[in-house]
Amino acid sequence: MTRASCQLVLFLSFVAAAPALAQRDARTPSDNLLTQQRLIDRQVFEQRREQAPLNSLLDWQWGGWLEYFLFDFDDGVQAQRVSQRPGLAAWTRLRIDDGAHEFFARVKMSFEQFNSGDEFSRPHDWTGPNLERGWYQIDVGRAFGWTNPDDPIQFRARIGRQEVRFGTGYALDMPLDAVVANLKLSDFRLTGLLGKTIARFPNVDRSRPVANHSARRFFGAQLTYEGFERHEPFAYALWNDDFTDARPKHPLKRYAYDTRYFGIGSRGELAHNFNYWTEWVIESGHSFGDGDFRRRDRVRAWAWDVGIEKLWDHPARPRAALEYMFASGDRGRLLSPTSSAGGNRGDRDDAGFVGFGYRDTGISASPVNSNMHIWRAGGSFVPLYAYDAFRDLEIGSNTFLYYKHHRRAAISDPTAQQFAGYVGWEMDTFVNWRMASDVAWTMRWGMFFPGDAFQDRSSRSFLLVGLTWSF
Repeated sequence: MTRASCQLVLFLSFVAAAPALAQRDARTPSDNLLTQQRLIDRQVFEQRREQAPLNSLLDWQWGGWLEYFLFDFDDGVQAQRVSQRPGLAAWTRLRIDDGAHEFFARVKMSFEQFNSGDEFSRPHDWTGPNLERGWYQIDVGRAFGWTNPDDPIQFRARIGRQEVRFGTGYALDMPLDAVVANLKLSDFRLTGLLGKTIARFPNVDRSRPVANHSARRFFGAQLTYEGFERHEPFAYALWNDDFTDARPKHPLKRYAYDTRYFGIGSRGELAHNFNYWTEWVIESGHSFGDGDFRRRDRVRAWAWDVGIEKLWDHPARPRAALEYMFASGDRGRLLSPTSSAGGNRGDRDDAGFVGFGYRDTGISASPVNSNMHIWRAGGSFVPLYAYDAFRDLEIGSNTFLYYKHHRRAAISDPTAQQFAGYVGWEMDTFVNWRMASDVAWTMRWGMFFPGDAFQDRSSRSFLLVGLTWSF
C-alpha cells in the first residue's frame, strides 16, 4: 500500500472506533457543588495544559499527577460541610509524522471522603477511573502531502472525547464525545461540530429523573476572521437536541429541551496590554413547562458577556479585570431557572436562558447564568517576584455583585425564595504557588453575603486548599 493509503486506513479505522470512547454510569457530584466543581476542574485543566515542543517523526510522551484537595463550605442548608478528595491522573500523547497524526488520552480517578454527618448521600466513594479526554487528530493536508504548514489552506479533524468551545465559551464550553473539523482558508477559519454529551456528565436540567445523566446531541458551525492584527471576530450557530430519558419514566411529564443558539462576538486587544472579550447570544427552540407533557413552550431567550483586562509591564505581573454577565429569565419560572420540573408555567413562552457554557461566577454563591445580572471586578499580582522561591506565587481577588433579571423568578440557588431582585455580593481571594517545577499549591476562599432574595441572610463561605505533584 502507498503511504497515502496507509494514512487513510489509519484515519478511517479510528473513526470507526470513536464511539468506544464513551463511558457511562459514574457518580456525579452533589447538586450544590456542581458549579464549584467545574470551576476547580477548569483550574486544574489549565494548570495541566502541555506546551512542550514536539518535532520528531515519532514522539511519545506520558505523565500524570497526584492531587489532594480539602473543601470546607457552607451550602446554605447545613451550617458547614468538610470533605477531602485525593486523586490520581495519568496521560499519554503520541505524535506521528511531525504532528500529522496525534493521539491523546487522559484517565483520572479520585476518592471523596466527607466528615461524619456532613455527607450528602454516602460518607465516602470512589469516582473513576474515567476517561476524561481521549482523541485522535489528523492534519489532513500534511498527512497526505497536499499542503505545507505555511499554505493558506489547512484542514484538521479531531475525533473523540475533547473540550469543545464556541466563541468565548458563554453558550458552549464543555467536554463532548465529538468530531470537530477545522478548515482554515486564508484569514477565515471555519469550525464544524458533531457531538454528544458524556453520559455521566450532570444535566443542566436538575429535575430528579434526568439530573444525573445526559444524552444531548450538538451540531453547529463557527466562522472566525483572523485577518485583523488585534481583533478576532466570530459568529456561530449551534443546535442542541435532547434525547435524555427519564429514570423513572412518568406518563404525564416530559423533559426534552431542544434549543438553538446564534451568537456573535469578538476578542482581542484594544491597545497594548488592554484586552477585551464580548459575546452576544440569542436562544430559540422548544421546552416542556412545569407538569406538561402534551404541548411544548417556545424558547425565546438571550444573553451577553462583556469583559476587559488591563496588564502592566512590571516584574510583579499585575493585572485588573472588569466583566458584566447577563442571562435572561422568565417570570413564570418560580422554582427553577433551568429545570423542566418547577420550570415555566402560566404561558407558552419561555424566556429563561439555559446555556452550556462556563464562566467564573464565584466559588461560594456560584449561580448558574440564568435570570441573572452579574458584575465582576478583580485582579492579581506576584508580590515577592524578587525572591526565586516565590517568583511564581500569585495573589489575587474577585468581587461579584448579583442581581435578578426578574425579581419574582427563581435563580439556581433554591434557598433564594424571596420575591426580591438583590441577590447579594461575594468576595473571593486566591493564592496560586508553583513551589517547584512539579509541585503546586493553591488556595481559594470565598465569602457570599446574601441579599434581599434570601430569608436567611447569614454569610456563606467556601474554602478550597489543594496540593498537586506532577510527574
